[in-house]
Amino acid sequence: MHNNTFGRLSLDHFIWNIDPVAISVMGLTVHWYGILFALAIASGFQVMKRIYIKESLPVESLDNLLMYCVVGIIVGARLAHCLFYDPAYYLSNPIKILAIWEGGLASHGGGLGAILALYYYQRQVKLPFLFLLDRLAIATAIFGFFVRMANFVNSEILGLPSNVPWAIVFERVDMLPRHPAQLYEAIAYLSIFALLWAIYKLTDMKQKHGAIFGLFLVLVFSSRFLIEMVKVKQAVYADTWTFSAGQLLSIPFLVVGIVLLILPYARKAKA
Repeated sequence: MHNNTFGRLSLDHFIWNIDPVAISVMGLTVHWYGILFALAIASGFQVMKRIYIKESLPVESLDNLLMYCVVGIIVGARLAHCLFYDPAYYLSNPIKILAIWEGGLASHGGGLGAILALYYYQRQVKLPFLFLLDRLAIATAIFGFFVRMANFVNSEILGLPSNVPWAIVFERVDMLPRHPAQLYEAIAYLSIFALLWAIYKLTDMKQKHGAIFGLFLVLVFSSRFLIEMVKVKQAVYADTWTFSAGQLLSIPFLVVGIVLLILPYARKAKA
């Protein structure tokens, strides 16, 4: 029998309840989140390696870039989550800022952390900053795909309750069918990666420093802005706001992306 009443479990909806622990041997546990996060780093690294080989850039320097970016992403994402999504709690309990294992990483902060890490790396390799940002943007898109899949496995960053045919019941959270917002973002990031990779391989946009990064920002944060409409608001203080904290944080990135995308073509037209 079906029960299609909104807010109740329906046999029409897929039920998601995977054990977050992938492997447990002699007290040592490996979580699916960790596996997918490692895949995110590895896939981004391989994309950058292919680009460096193609353009005869110093591949050996990528180890430093990887280390800087991992630190920048984790520190930036953690601080952004603490300061933008639940500042009252973390300012009252500052030691909890270090408790990354309890969850809480904000992609906006991770992006800023990666940019700062790239700036530090750029000073060592003496390559143009926007040139490097264009290439790192492609790797970041595939990185984002695996991170959102990790969020899906962890039943976190939930969508709003819904009775759309593809709604999913996250049984570890409640029995409500919800928008699989993590999958929406994962699909968006994978599509953006495929598009940017094709543009890099097949067009001359890579010669216009900042354009690919600008396009990346426009596509990622316009997608993020739209998907936030079907996500549970993560910032408690923003419950009564028209826009979520994630949407408001996306606007500056979107504006910067539009400027970076237009500037190289405006300069060419002026010349």
